[in-house]
Amino acid sequence: MSPTPPSATGSAERLGLKPGMIVMESGYDDDVDEQLRDDIAEHTGEDLLADDTDEVVDVVLLWFRDGDGDLADTLVDSISPLADDGYIWLLTPKRGRDDFVEPSDIAEAASIAGLSQTSITTVGQDWSAARLVGRRSSGAKR
Repeated sequence: MSPTPPSATGSAERLGLKPGMIVMESGYDDDVDEQLRDDIAEHTGEDLLADDTDEVVDVVLLWFRDGDGDLADTLVDSISPLADDGYIWLLTPKRGRDDFVEPSDIAEAASIAGLSQTSITTVGQDWSAARLVGRRSSGAKR
């Protein structure tokens, strides 16, 4: 008996995406996971926005490879279009793949950018994803 194939939007669901969410994509290149991109668009019902958008977005989907520049700077740039409760999915090549990014480098860059990593998951055959959220300031509660 063969296993049940994953739903077309399984990866998008695993990333916590919901219908109607606005997702901006950054770092697109010819090595990205096109199936994941299609899954996200299908699941949210929205096209992925380019990183030059002026819209406020719920999620930034950031493709990043070793050699793409300074990760902390890239993360800081990715924060500005986010809604107050928005978050970043940092997608990096899996260990053993070309341009792999060390987890310690991700943690350091996230800290510099004022972000916290809340979860890690695998998406597709070649990519890992780290969910990064803004730190809540202690003075924000009233």
